[in-house]
Amino acid sequence: MWGCRARDLLCLWEVRLAGFLGRRLLSSNAASGKSNARQCWNCGGSAAGVESGDGFFCEHCRALQPPDPTRDYFSLMNCHRSFRVDVLKLQHRYQQLQRLVHPDFFSQKSQTEKLFSEKHSTLVNDAYKTLQAPLSRGLYLLKLQGIEIPEGTDYGTDSRFLVEIMEINEKIAEAQSEAAMEEIESTVRAKQKEFTDSINRAFEQGDFEKAKEILTKMKYFSNIEEKIKLSKSPL
Repeated sequence: MWGCRARDLLCLWEVRLAGFLGRRLLSSNAASGKSNARQCWNCGGSAAGVESGDGFFCEHCRALQPPDPTRDYFSLMNCHRSFRVDVLKLQHRYQQLQRLVHPDFFSQKSQTEKLFSEKHSTLVNDAYKTLQAPLSRGLYLLKLQGIEIPEGTDYGTDSRFLVEIMEINEKIAEAQSEAAMEEIESTVRAKQKEFTDSINRAFEQGDFEKAKEILTKMKYFSNIEEKIKLSKSPL
């Protein structure tokens, strides 16, 4: 029992020490005018040692560093900030990062590094999931521009489009065969491809309002895709 108690106290001390060192480093950086400098929480190594490479480990003591809050998903995944993404390269980067920061590789490390590992791994998962799919990637690009599409809004949609959505939903409800469902799925897939191409052109031209309009429509068709998947899944 005392052994467990001692380990708990040691873990708590490590976390508090990391926070204390972090606050001191931030304070000293602010005083010297180096607000963007990063230093190792463990050994206080220079910013150059931490920032080199991907910035995950300190070059001096090799301690895992906390995630950089200023880094966006595109930077993390080594992608250009663009709607057009090489999915195979994205997948390779995801696997590379998980081999570096996955919690399984930090089971024997300090509590502080375990915590940082969990945060890094979650961040990498979120970045990969977001950039992998055209819809979430487009919405994230808009978010980086300070533009968001609130849930439940029909931005850029007209009555003709809404009627089209209603008719497709009716076809799904009335489909009596696998062939009928596959025909609907093929139509939806073609529509999503059309949207993806149009969104890419909009972002390349810097027309964020147009991208927002098409992404809103794409969300409707993504919901339809989910309905099709559910209808094909065995109960």
